[in-house]
Amino acid sequence: MEGFFAFSFVALILTLLSIKINAASAAWMQAHATFYGGSDASETMGGACGYGNLYTDGYGTKTAALSTVLFNNGKSCGGCYQIVCDGRKVPQWCRRGTSIIITATNFCPPNYDLPNDNGGWCNPPRAHFDMSQPAFESIAIYRAGIVPVLYRKVGCMRSGGLRFTINGRDYFELVLVSNVGGAGEVSNVWIKGSKMSKWQVMSRNWGANWQSLTYLNGQSLSFRVQTSNGRTRTAYNVAPSNWRFGQSFKSNVQF
Repeated sequence: MEGFFAFSFVALILTLLSIKINAASAAWMQAHATFYGGSDASETMGGACGYGNLYTDGYGTKTAALSTVLFNNGKSCGGCYQIVCDGRKVPQWCRRGTSIIITATNFCPPNYDLPNDNGGWCNPPRAHFDMSQPAFESIAIYRAGIVPVLYRKVGCMRSGGLRFTINGRDYFELVLVSNVGGAGEVSNVWIKGSKMSKWQVMSRNWGANWQSLTYLNGQSLSFRVQTSNGRTRTAYNVAPSNWRFGQSFKSNVQF
């Protein structure tokens, strides 16, 4: 048995050393992970970040709902985390030599009726990832239910440009910003209509949705996006002047 645990520990270390990421060396932290959403992850669509279809919004099934301490009132939406099952603690439940990079797309709410270590997995101050089932099963065995993990923040790799979905009504533009690469987490958004002389600061409404209270109908729309690491990209004239509420537009800029 000692030899088995020693092998598992060595396998975990080799996994951590062999992982290549595109972010500065972030420290590995301890957490736990469970799963939800079914074997096809169909029940993970939508969620507290406001993303609709996770495929069209650029995230697929490699996603997770974050506990309160990680979710940070929606500021973590779109951020990426690298997760490894901790084979030092539960070698029988981990898939050795594997890791996964997930995107934060939902909130795992606390359940104060249950203790933190027995069902209240997402209660503060626990760091917890409720992963999509396919994501969980890529690093751990289904029957485990819950496993200890190691995680760290990493950069996000996206295909295509930033995406803007415009909802709301006249004098209330609610814009979902998705498919964000780099840091992934959006910290500030500005909007500018073609008839405006200055950029207008938008405010976070909820999750990854940002709002403007200006009448912008009949104007082509440009957006400026800043991520949590301070980097900024500008997407000019993404929405044409005949845009309508409920439409989505892809830009040609990315982090």
